[in-house]
Amino acid sequence: MHIRALTLRDFRSWELAEIELSTGPTVFLGANGNGKTNLLEALGYLSTLGSHRVSSDTPLVRTGAERARIGANVVHLGRELRIDLELNRGTANRAQINRSPVRRPREILGILHTVLFAPEDLALVRGDPGERRRFLDELCTARRPSLAGVRADYDRVLRQRSALLKTAGRSGRAELGTLDVWDGHLAAHAAVLLAERLRLVHELHPYLARAYAALAPESRPAAIGYRSAALPEELLDPGRVPEPGDTAVLEETLLRELAAARPKELERGVCTVGPHRDDLDLMLGETPAKGFASHGESWSFALALRLAAFELLRAGGTEPVLLLDDVFAELDRRRRTALAAVAAAAEQVLVTAAVPEDVPAELSGATLRVTTTGDPEHRISRLSSSPAPAATGGTGGESSAVAGE
Repeated sequence: MHIRALTLRDFRSWELAEIELSTGPTVFLGANGNGKTNLLEALGYLSTLGSHRVSSDTPLVRTGAERARIGANVVHLGRELRIDLELNRGTANRAQINRSPVRRPREILGILHTVLFAPEDLALVRGDPGERRRFLDELCTARRPSLAGVRADYDRVLRQRSALLKTAGRSGRAELGTLDVWDGHLAAHAAVLLAERLRLVHELHPYLARAYAALAPESRPAAIGYRSAALPEELLDPGRVPEPGDTAVLEETLLRELAAARPKELERGVCTVGPHRDDLDLMLGETPAKGFASHGESWSFALALRLAAFELLRAGGTEPVLLLDDVFAELDRRRRTALAAVAAAAEQVLVTAAVPEDVPAELSGATLRVTTTGDPEHRISRLSSSPAPAATGGTGGESSAVAGE
């Protein structure tokens, strides 16, 4: 899989950009703050419908604009598809496939697969459980795009059930019949999501262990597991092979747990049972990585998670586009070498860096320079072919780079 062309309009600092891309490495070179990360963020958004930097879409729309647009031509197994996404202020986002509108933006999921490495990845190890849940769910959805609908349905039911809990708690009336209905909906959607998460942890575990051992051979072995207070230990064992009947078992288990938790939930007015409360356990030997791993071990674990995701998707028959956002400056020699070796063998890899020295020799190739014009509050990014000696593989297609022109 590779991206042949990328188009941005009013996305972050980019007023307009039209970029032709080729397979192999492409480096976006520029000082911090010039907008090079925004290019990878846009592609990551097309792949996951989310940003790795912010939780809402508002910052993605350029100051003064009403909407942002992202478009890409994606080539996979000789077939090319065009996907376009429009991010609107105050109204629903819209999407197109081959210039034809689709009902929901999530219908573009699965067309473009990316794996993004970024400095923010350290939060996978040191951050809140939500960071790790997002990692799991985005990878699950990449493998099974229909799960996006399940996640949306689960979030909707969770909001409605939580609102009912608060209303019933304040009024002193437990609307048991209505809660029973919402319990059923919540358990049904949650069971599907949990079954996919558990399957993913089972399949990801060996890839993670190998990737971490290659990055930090002197460290303790790395392992992952799924943590849920609602599920029995036998279902959480990452070595357990998932079974076809797991979804039904999970639904029954969740219904029991919801019934047992109802008095406490009514008192607190919040939903305490479900995948929105779970976490991914990251272990080094017998010790949790969070709070105990060194800075280097934490970086190795975060990097190993991304490498494992890349290898798992590749094993499933689709090689993702690698997006490397200014990560080499954060890594020591061993980690740089390990990541560069994987990236150099990828069908397409897009790299951002502040200086040419931050790009390993294995990834030298097409180099495009990113600069900005305008005052600090209204910067507009521009793109041009770089004359830097590192650009040994041609320009990878001339960029229109008409932002601000």
